[in-house]
Amino acid sequence: MHSIKEIVARYKKGEKAGIFSVCCSNQYVIEAAMERLIDKDIPLLVEATANQVDQFGGYTGMKPVDYVNYIYKIADKVGFPRERIILGGDHLGPLTWTNIDADKAMENAKVLIEEYVLAGFTKIHIDTSMPLLGDIEKNAFGDEIIAERAGKLCLACENAYEKLKEKNKDAIHPVYIIGSEVPIPGGAQVEEEESGPVLTSVKNFKTTVETFKETFKNYGLEEVFNDYVLGVVVQPGVEFSSDYIWEYNREKAAELKESLKDYNNIVFEAHSTDYQRPESLKEMVEDGFIILKVGPALTFGFREGAFALNHIENEIYKYDSNIELSNFIDILDFSMIKEPKDWIHHYSGSSIDVKVERKYSLSDRARYYMPKEDVNFALEKLISNLGEKEIPISVISQYMHNQYKKIREGKLKPLALDLLKDRIGEYIDDYIYAIIN
Repeated sequence: MHSIKEIVARYKKGEKAGIFSVCCSNQYVIEAAMERLIDKDIPLLVEATANQVDQFGGYTGMKPVDYVNYIYKIADKVGFPRERIILGGDHLGPLTWTNIDADKAMENAKVLIEEYVLAGFTKIHIDTSMPLLGDIEKNAFGDEIIAERAGKLCLACENAYEKLKEKNKDAIHPVYIIGSEVPIPGGAQVEEEESGPVLTSVKNFKTTVETFKETFKNYGLEEVFNDYVLGVVVQPGVEFSSDYIWEYNREKAAELKESLKDYNNIVFEAHSTDYQRPESLKEMVEDGFIILKVGPALTFGFREGAFALNHIENEIYKYDSNIELSNFIDILDFSMIKEPKDWIHHYSGSSIDVKVERKYSLSDRARYYMPKEDVNFALEKLISNLGEKEIPISVISQYMHNQYKKIREGKLKPLALDLLKDRIGEYIDDYIYAIIN
């Protein structure tokens, strides 16, 4: 049985059960997650998003099979068992092709989702919630067309799985996540109303389930829906923007939680849970949002750690003529200024506000620039400069005080990579707490 099916079954029996999803391609984030979970009885769910990894390479330059090999290579390095890894595809659909002909966009989406399944991804978030070219003008966009497109993509998944089984008879059947009220990936682009994002209503949730169920039946996928559609993406009232976080309010979500009792095999998947407090995450799991997606918060933690190491590097080596400083912070910012397309629509306000947001925004649009050659070179130079040398704890205390305390307690070594991954791990710890406590 698929690990997520087991988790859903346990939750439906009244047990405490949940899983968090690391939606990321950053090597250090993946390593940190594996190291945090290696001695715990929790599977690691790692997801690639449609704009990160696709049949053309995405912004990471990786196709689905490349991402699988990438994750397994890291697992082998860390010593994390491959069999404990669940590979997921996030927002799989026409997300990145909304400005081209709708038929072509769906054909691209079909190839995308097939390649994910054939590569061995077993958790598939089918996302057709975005209007395509001409939809709004035709006034034809709603649950029906969203479900219709999802049905086509699910059929493509099933056909790809049959092909996969011909090569590997032990291949695990994928499980599916559906939904029509899907938050924009990466956090809100504009400020919401003061009251926060609008929760999915019980009526809309049930309409989504029934519409998708009927559409899947029309495509001969009734059994697939009953057995393998495990989650529905809803808006639980959590979100974040560039500098604001909307916290979970379980009282407001109480009616939505109760509606889950009407379905034996369906739970909620919650997106944009980044930066929620540990207690809020725990409440969400208890309330049926048992699949918690996190991405920007983890790369935000990576960015915090890398910036801290850059400051440490400057303090230690700025007067050493034998060391070429990495200038990581400056090179990252210069790269963002030079090619602003990945942040320009997310950051607004005065020039001072935008300068601050480029570095410190909770949306962490800086993550899109890490794979760029000049930025990656600077990062590798930073890590190389600090190397395996033990960093003075007094300097660590100045820039990474939590890590300083762990060093004093004998829980952490004063080495650059250990410090960086532990900084990321602080965010991962919140999700572990939510699941096991």
